[in-house]
Amino acid sequence: MEQAVIVYLLLTGGPFGTQQERQSVQVLEDRLEQVVSNANAGEFDGDEFGEGECVLYLYGPDAEKLFSAIEPVLKSSPVATGGYAIKRFGDAADLSAKEVRVVW
Repeated sequence: MEQAVIVYLLLTGGPFGTQQERQSVQVLEDRLEQVVSNANAGEFDGDEFGEGECVLYLYGPDAEKLFSAIEPVLKSSPVATGGYAIKRFGDAADLSAKEVRVVW
């Protein structure tokens, strides 16, 4: 079963953020990809920009392990300030899968 952590970053520079925000998100993505790989917790699957936010998608067999790996990186990243994550305990097709919102 594939679980997920979906990270929501709030952008201040229009629907797609400022150039600096997009660069900061890229740095954050590189760090997340590295810590997830090092923890053998899953994979970083990409991003989606629009409507004043950036959404990051991470998948693995255990949403708790995945979030534990990325939480310190999120807490230390200025671009993640004010953001939140959804830990999803189930496959995307499972409409009854438990979801937990985490704010840092």
